[in-house]
Order: sequence, then structure tokens, then C-alpha cells
Amino acid sequence: MINTPLHGQSPFPSRGWHSRGYLPHLDVPGLIQSITIRLCDSIPVAVLDAWKSELALTGKEGASNPCCLELQQRVERYADQGHGACWLRDQRIAQLVQQTLLHFDSVRYRLLAWVVMPNHIHVLTELLPGYPLNGVIHSWKSFTAKKANKKLE
Repeated sequence: MINTPLHGQSPFPSRGWHSRGYLPHLDVPGLIQSITIRLCDSIPVAVLDAWKSELALTGKEGASNPCCLELQQRVERYADQGHGACWLRDQRIAQLVQQTLLHFDSVRYRLLAWVVMPNHIHVLTELLPGYPLNGVIHSWKSFTAKKANKKLE
């Protein structure tokens, strides 16, 4: 089903259940979701690959698979240790992220809660019809990355 564009809404449909080779995602308007966005250096790729190998994850597992849950817990614990450059510790960058999240609040999504950590961000949100999860997250990441890189030179 393709959503009809209303009041500036995106014509792209929600994707339902999908995966990009790791934890599956459910993209449905009205669903309240907890989203974590990590900076690229918060967890080295080699660490993630080792965990996936150890847990025998192929990317085709269901969300309730105990190994997927274990991977998610490992990622959260590791990120909370503050690895990487921690650019979000810089007040200018943290404020930029917050302003970006608030910009389309009540237009593309309902922002319920958020926290900016030194190397990752947690967001609790409800997507509004016509704004798929991947588009919303892409806009947050793309906009903040470009602006942050300018501020950090």
C-alpha cells in the first residue's frame, strides 16, 4: 500500500518487517519505537563481526532470537563505556542533535524522549503516516553529520 501524500507527507510506503543483515526492524506508522544511533567509531567493526560470528548470526534471524537479543545487549554495554572520539560530548554537537530531533517533532514523528550520550543517541518516537523509519533516521543522520563536520572542521 502506498500512502497518499497529504500535507507535505512522503509518498513512500512503510516497509513492515525488514533487515539490513543484522537486527530486524518494524516500520509501521503509529508504532512507538526505541532507536539507537551510534557514531561510527563507537564500536569497531571487528568487534561487531566477532560477536556476530560467535553468536552464529546470519542476519536472517527473527527479532525474538536469543542471539539477536544478546548482540543488542553487548552493543549497548560496549557503547555505554564511551569508546571512540565521543564527538557528542561537545556541547555544540549535542545541541545540534537535539535541535535536529525537535525540528520535525509532530510533523513526521512524535518525539517522546531522547538522550544524547557521548558516542550514541537514544530516541523514543512514534512515526506518523507517510514517513518511513529509514527516511526519518536518514534525515537525522545526514543533516547532523554535515553540520557537525562543519562545526568540527
